[in-house]
Amino acid sequence: MGIPIKSPEQIELCRLSSLLVEKTLAAVATFLKPGVTGLQVDNLVEGFIRDSGAVPSFKNYNGFPYSICFSVNEQVVHGFPGKTAIVDGDIVSVDVGVYQNGFHGDFAYTFAVGEVSSEILQLLRVTKKAAFLGVEKAVQGNRVGAISQTVQQYAESFGFGVVRELVGHGVGENLHEAPEVPNYGKKFSGPVLRNGMVLAIEPMINLGKKEVNQLDDGWTIVARDGKPSAHFEHNVAVGINTYNLLSSYAEIETNIRKNSNLTFVD
Repeated sequence: MGIPIKSPEQIELCRLSSLLVEKTLAAVATFLKPGVTGLQVDNLVEGFIRDSGAVPSFKNYNGFPYSICFSVNEQVVHGFPGKTAIVDGDIVSVDVGVYQNGFHGDFAYTFAVGEVSSEILQLLRVTKKAAFLGVEKAVQGNRVGAISQTVQQYAESFGFGVVRELVGHGVGENLHEAPEVPNYGKKFSGPVLRNGMVLAIEPMINLGKKEVNQLDDGWTIVARDGKPSAHFEHNVAVGINTYNLLSSYAEIETNIRKNSNLTFVD
């Protein structure tokens, strides 16, 4: 199957779904603090999405049992929200998908809870910047590899490990569409980007080495060396001369700044 091309009207529907993801993650940014459990966040998110007239994209997707991926510290992605309370110094990736009006929005933000070491804050800062640098390459005529190489070079210039086994993807009427968008690679590799493609660009960057393992739950991916991992994700439509960013961190970060239990990462 080829790579879906969206009309301007369909791209706007993707934007509306991404906007609801932003509002959902903004609610999480108000709620998170030491002592909160992943299951509490999952309940909050599912209720928020359904009350907004949408459906959680992840719930029962290929058997995934929750509405969010809640990945703490060395958990890279696809973590199960559980009964363990987060504590001061944790970092937590919260990945949310919503489905409304026939289209998905899907992006993630990694939160710093309480006092986090300068080394880990640097990991968060670099991963967030890498995601946006990748977004800037979502322009017609570039190849997917332009995104991949940009993310890899920036993250590795700080000595961090770029996870290979998991990739970004197209997003739209389906949660995961072509093309795959690796976070490593060569500039002139992969499919040519065309106006109207919608991508989820999501660097997964480890503080230590790039190697990962999968836990026995069949979902959770962890850094093999046990060091923390960060995950930031954006949704973007490929434009003719520039990118069209569909996701935003603005409301999320406004609420982070208001929440004394979280540390804002610039």
